Amino acid sequence: MKTLYLDCSMGAAGDMLTAALYELIDDKAEFLNQINNIGLHNIKVDAQKVLKCSITGTYFDVCIDGEHEHSHDHHHNNEHTHNHFHSHSHSHNSLKDIEHIINGHLNISDKIKNDVISIYKLIAQAESHIHGVDITDIHFHEVGTLDAIIDITAVCILMDKLKPNKVICSPINVGSGHVHCAHGILPVPAPATAYILQNIPIYSGDVSAELCTPTGAALLKYFVTEFNKMPVMNVQKIGYGCGKKDFHIANCVRAMLGEINQTDNVLELSFNIDDMTAENIAFAAERLFDIGALDVFTSTIGMKKARQATLISVLCYENIKDEIIKAIFKYTSTLGIREKQVKRYTLDRKTEIIKTPYGEIRKKISSGYGVEREKYEYDDLSKIATKQDISIDALLEKIKECL
Repeated sequence: MKTLYLDCSMGAAGDMLTAALYELIDDKAEFLNQINNIGLHNIKVDAQKVLKCSITGTYFDVCIDGEHEHSHDHHHNNEHTHNHFHSHSHSHNSLKDIEHIINGHLNISDKIKNDVISIYKLIAQAESHIHGVDITDIHFHEVGTLDAIIDITAVCILMDKLKPNKVICSPINVGSGHVHCAHGILPVPAPATAYILQNIPIYSGDVSAELCTPTGAALLKYFVTEFNKMPVMNVQKIGYGCGKKDFHIANCVRAMLGEINQTDNVLELSFNIDDMTAENIAFAAERLFDIGALDVFTSTIGMKKARQATLISVLCYENIKDEIIKAIFKYTSTLGIREKQVKRYTLDRKTEIIKTPYGEIRKKISSGYGVEREKYEYDDLSKIATKQDISIDALLEKIKECL
């Protein structure tokens, strides 16, 4: 399963996440060209190689009207964010203004526009809750600037390019101390950041600075499927996205792209039968599945004196072995069972509900080991095809046309 792991042990900001993901893609020049021609005037974006604690990473620089935006704002973990609203980019923007910019000016797909607006809504909800005002009355301060729009849009484009099946993130180091922002001096994490990161594992660490910004928090909340330590994975690419400030620890987000292969250890219990009918064997198999057997299958074998017989194999986890053994002796005529440990390699499986004009259909998606395959649930297809009085192949053609 294609997995993206984000190490946020030095927090996260929009530009740092952009830079880390940027290092994972192949078409870097094409991406920079896309961002520089996104539809916002007087914007110049550049990815620069920088060194943090002897680690080479990328610093994502946004220049608006010749001014380097990230050099003085909190998107680079700067605890001294100024209440500066320059006429060109730092004006207060409402959610409606932001949506107008995104929908009306940005050269990106509708899917990515939806992602960007959804992330802004997470920030707006946080601000709305903290200030006790309606979401439509929220005016973005630092996060309403054009460089923040660039950061959020850039991460959404990069996530769309990488298309991971799963995004896992470490617990987030939010930093400590206080931060100067548009509302005055606030504790770290800033209230909006703290609100967005509810029900997500966070900690303060020993760096006195704002390490996770509201933008960084909203991006993680939106894209991450699981907050946990790094899983066992085959890492294929590593990216380092660096912040502006220097600390005694490398100030970067580390992104790792690779595969998680699904393996588990199971038991195979097997026995030979030569005196049961097929019906009775089928009944025994159903009972074993009821208990929790992973699989029950039969093979035709030859025994002594060329007698035909059936080899029955049952796969199960160790924790239900005793129950399965009791059931085998209860429902079959065997006098003995053999046991061996086997390793099972499986594709990761998930089910999606597809809405069609003919009704909902479950789609089973399997992925891992570099493959991905999809299959519609036969029972759903059968039910609709019967109702429509058409063949399953004809139904599949109709579904293809309307999706």
